[in-house]
Amino acid sequence: MTRLNSLLIALTISLAFAQAQTLPTKPRLTVDKIMQDPKTWVGTSPSGVFWAEDGKTLYFNWNPERAKGDSLYKVVLAGDRTPQKVQPAERRALPDDGGTYNRDRTRKIYDKNGDLFLVDCRTFLTRQLTNTVDREANPAFSGDEQAVVFQRNGNLYTMALTDASLAQITNFDPGTKKPDAKPNAQETLLKKEQLGLFEVLRDRKAKRDEAEKITKADRPKGAKLFYTEGRTLLTPQLSPDGKFVTFVMMKAATGPKSTVVPSYVTESGFTEDLPARTKVGAPLASYELYVYDIDKDTIQAVSLRNIPGITDKVSVTAIPTTKADTSKRAALRSVFISNVVWSPTATNRYAVLALRATDNKDRWLVQLDPATRTLKLIDRQHDDAWIGGPNIGFANNPGTLGFLADGQTIYFQSEADGYSHLYTVNLVTGERKQLTSGKFEVQQVRLSRDKQYFFLTTNEQHPGEQHLYRMAVTGGTHEKLTTMTGANEVTLSPDETMMAIRHSYSNRPWELFLAVGSKQWAVSNGQLALGSKKGVKAKKSGGTISTEPIQLTDSQTTDFKAYPWRDPQVMTIPARDGQAIYARLYKPDGAVKPNGKSVVFVHGAGYLQNAHKWWSQYSREYMFHNLLVDQGYTVLDIDYRASAGYGRDWRTGIYRHMGGKDLTDHVDAAEWLVKNHGVDAKRIGIYGGSYGGFITLMAMFTTPSTFAAGAALRPVTDWAAYNHGYTANILNEPQTDSLAYRRSSPIYFADGLKGHLLICHGMIDVNVHYQDAVRLAQRLIELKKENWELASYPMEDHGFVEPSSWTDEYKRILKLFETM
Repeated sequence: MTRLNSLLIALTISLAFAQAQTLPTKPRLTVDKIMQDPKTWVGTSPSGVFWAEDGKTLYFNWNPERAKGDSLYKVVLAGDRTPQKVQPAERRALPDDGGTYNRDRTRKIYDKNGDLFLVDCRTFLTRQLTNTVDREANPAFSGDEQAVVFQRNGNLYTMALTDASLAQITNFDPGTKKPDAKPNAQETLLKKEQLGLFEVLRDRKAKRDEAEKITKADRPKGAKLFYTEGRTLLTPQLSPDGKFVTFVMMKAATGPKSTVVPSYVTESGFTEDLPARTKVGAPLASYELYVYDIDKDTIQAVSLRNIPGITDKVSVTAIPTTKADTSKRAALRSVFISNVVWSPTATNRYAVLALRATDNKDRWLVQLDPATRTLKLIDRQHDDAWIGGPNIGFANNPGTLGFLADGQTIYFQSEADGYSHLYTVNLVTGERKQLTSGKFEVQQVRLSRDKQYFFLTTNEQHPGEQHLYRMAVTGGTHEKLTTMTGANEVTLSPDETMMAIRHSYSNRPWELFLAVGSKQWAVSNGQLALGSKKGVKAKKSGGTISTEPIQLTDSQTTDFKAYPWRDPQVMTIPARDGQAIYARLYKPDGAVKPNGKSVVFVHGAGYLQNAHKWWSQYSREYMFHNLLVDQGYTVLDIDYRASAGYGRDWRTGIYRHMGGKDLTDHVDAAEWLVKNHGVDAKRIGIYGGSYGGFITLMAMFTTPSTFAAGAALRPVTDWAAYNHGYTANILNEPQTDSLAYRRSSPIYFADGLKGHLLICHGMIDVNVHYQDAVRLAQRLIELKKENWELASYPMEDHGFVEPSSWTDEYKRILKLFETM
């Protein structure tokens, strides 16, 4: 080597060293750092956004001071838009952000702390209507809007807004009606003889009967007494014309055995039992719809027998079948019954409600004639798997269901074409219209103030994005109102001209933004400026409108911002059946050398979405994935079969077999990593919590050659031990579909364990009980398995709370993967 070359090399090294000294050092992530209290390490994002009634002030919960709890903040639009902490006196005086408006939105009624309040939306003055020790709730305007209808002590009342006069509408008694005492044959004979023998007795009885008749005639008519007889009253509602009351009675099932969860570390020093839930297959409550005809003074049940399919016998075999049984004695299928939705008119022209079979195979929308107590079918959605999807409703919740301005057209959502879309039906003509279509889902629906438009949140631009659109109630073009990539949770101002947007992106937590509500409004109201801190800029140039949201909050800590958080690549992976699996991929960059290892993360809940472009609800896991990539790992998480956001077929892909296609999707993803990203096939780990813990167990037990190690956090080990509402949808009931439960439960496949397994479970988990982990542990002991570990957390429920627990858990997970 020449002297010149030596000098050049030395100079190059010196320059590189000097440059390295001046470049900022990338912060090092540790488990201790990322698992500490997010409030002090990440920051607290704004939440609970609502507007003042005059639209001049925006309120939200926030905690920039890192206090123990969030506080209420506000942004005044006419000011410099700096968030200000709301003082307690102002906070207590604020109207509730919920409530019910009258038809022209000039007044709002709401309940707060058990009392009723009325807001004049023109003067923005608030009037307190009640101040009682009783709790008044669920207020609404009467059909003529001259009174308020509300509940007190389980009964309906009306209060006139002119003179505050009060009237009780219903008289529900929680007791049981006692039968009238009837005289026996001997007593009847004696009474007859006495009246026949003695004239004085006859005269006195006649006078007494006449007096009682007059007294009864003079007595004001009161609400009809109805004994609930131990049943629970649900959703009592007064019709707009005040002539009918509809309500649902729920009768609890007899005999279901509830579970208990022992809590060992308690303030008392004694082991205490926490009340928990029943298990899937336990007897269910029954429901019955009633109509109180006030003029006729009658209360009678509504028959469901004429509903098409209500007597069908549903089979849950490998080939689903539904057999009609039209005999008069055929048993009715058990159903959940929603509240009644009345048309928004002074008279009760139309009333609709939703019925959902408790076997989860049917959802009916029906029209109620309260005078005749008859039901007419509007729409029936049947699914051989189970009814579901965004805003389709669950149990007694009807989902999206309302009336348009004409008072005779209803709107609702259905998965009839395979995706949750918006439909209308005219109750007079019967005309049915699908307003949205395509391979996307309508995730939220709001009818505009003037009832001429829908505001829709959908994922039509990309399955991993959420945007707000405006569409005419007749359908047609969607006007996209949000522009920022990621998720946009919009709260519209009272006049619907401004949007408060909670926005986040893959590597940026939620912040609050302000933007113009529509381009058309911006054209005619361009004097309001957004764009600087002074206002929203709406520029018109060449016939186009440019609106840029402005950021109102800055929530993240300096330490959190110092790390360059990765923006995972959102892509699709081919499954063995040709379907595309959406995924998020984290790869080492040029500064990090890949170590050949990979970790696959499994999100929980089953029906949840994580391969998206917004800040994940699994924020700790996201940070842990960045830590892993810093150490050379390739990390992948996928929206496997049953995940949310991809339509009916994807949602129901696990019917009668959890651990089927949802697991093979993960196996296919692991093989894809090996083929395309240089991952060592023998050094792939898998982990996840809840449903993710279940998939981890199934992966370790049934596909041991694919995954070398797995961490199952709070996992379901036997679906027969889980709750009814979730499990029966997918696997039916264990007593009727034992095959589905057996092939879906990891405990039956524990003998297949070969790799290293870590199980972590909170001991006071009232969702997936700690018993699941204990039973699996005993099974592994009996199978003489040695390469497994159970970590128990005495003070943690399903979702961990304590940073010390999070830290311990993830240090164990990291150690597990380091040994691959």
